[in-house]
Amino acid sequence: MKGTAFCLLFPLLAWTLAAQEPVTEDPGGIESSPGFFIQLVSSPGVKLGFNWHFTIPFLRGDGPLTQGNNIRVTPGVELTPIDVHLTADAVWTPIAFLELVAGAGIGSGWSVNLFDNDIHGIGLNLADGDGMSMHDGSAFDGVLFRSRVGAALQGDLAAFFPGEWNHLVFRSFHEIGYFAYSRAGDGQAWFFENDAGENRNGFGYRGNLLIGYQMPIFLDMVALMAEAELFLTRMPGGNRWGDDRLRWTFSCVLGFALTERMGAALVTQFRTQRRYISNPDFPGQAQRDLHFTNRILDTDNPRRLEFYRVVLALTYRF
Repeated sequence: MKGTAFCLLFPLLAWTLAAQEPVTEDPGGIESSPGFFIQLVSSPGVKLGFNWHFTIPFLRGDGPLTQGNNIRVTPGVELTPIDVHLTADAVWTPIAFLELVAGAGIGSGWSVNLFDNDIHGIGLNLADGDGMSMHDGSAFDGVLFRSRVGAALQGDLAAFFPGEWNHLVFRSFHEIGYFAYSRAGDGQAWFFENDAGENRNGFGYRGNLLIGYQMPIFLDMVALMAEAELFLTRMPGGNRWGDDRLRWTFSCVLGFALTERMGAALVTQFRTQRRYISNPDFPGQAQRDLHFTNRILDTDNPRRLEFYRVVLALTYRF
């Protein structure tokens, strides 16, 4: 369920560019728009992607709430130094302030060693005999499948008070996803894109709330975003290490209109981390090295906020 910024930044940037996005239209009214994006992260990471937007008019009306009704279908491919995925998303806008979303992805990964640190795109997260976390896997030895359904409520003050300086916008998105790694058995955890390795096959929730201001200048958006994640498929004893608690990420977003075809977003992120107390079964072991199922949550002071990363996302529309 991690890699949330990668999942959210491109749709967010595409949203800010929608008014100026170059498209081609066929006689049936279907608009198509191919694009390329790159995301750079302060911690070692880069993601490249190519996708193609197809916007199909559907149940359009004459009123302001239905005149833009459509279905947007986006197949694509994403590549990082440690994994590759094929993706497909569909977004139905039945009314101006509502979007219904469905998507799926399939891919695999591998591991690399960078500056004497192993970085894992995918693989099992097992506990060794000393209770420490241990990666188990090799390149392309399993397939990761993801699917999701969700909905977004969104609004723009300019819809009620027209004006190019009146775009105070909000978006609230919520989804249920299913995640499965083909090598993982019941209750086995796994890594994805070098995250904490607490993923497991099953369902999860992800949501976010964005409030922003769009402007007709080079700096075309300033926004604040809060994201939450929660595993819905529980592991036995998960309350002990805080598996039942929301994981929060807070972001400050700056959007830039570089050219008519190119946009950028600079995102600074902070996240909550759980606090732990020493496990008497593994005295002297550093908490960061223990397998997460061997950690014990500090229920008196369970969370702390830390700087997470800086992400730069660039999008180009052909």
